[in-house]
Amino acid sequence: MWQSLPVVEAFSADQVWLTVPDVAQRLGVPIGRVHRLIEDHHLIEVKRDGVRKIPVEAISGDEPLPSLRGTILVLLDAGFSIDGAVEWLFTQNEILGTTPMLALAAGKKAEIRRLAQALAL
Repeated sequence: MWQSLPVVEAFSADQVWLTVPDVAQRLGVPIGRVHRLIEDHHLIEVKRDGVRKIPVEAISGDEPLPSLRGTILVLLDAGFSIDGAVEWLFTQNEILGTTPMLALAAGKKAEIRRLAQALAL
């Protein structure tokens, strides 16, 4: 069963973070567009030391990870806050043998969304 941890504790020590300007440069878009991508749940962010940071796994090539938005929306519909959704995505899952975020990046969108939907039941 998934247990709540403070969001900061859910991340491994070797987690790679990108700042909003880093993401804008990586995607080739203005900073304002990155803010809109975060607001629309195409990207996720966590405040670390007062700075908005995006986990590198949220980026696939030169665009946001395509399966992330729908997964975030499923988690929000299941009653998670955005911080709770981010925490769940980065918490090791016994069923998957990895974190849901790494499984999403590996193309296991349907499996992750089924797990997320089951949390609402």
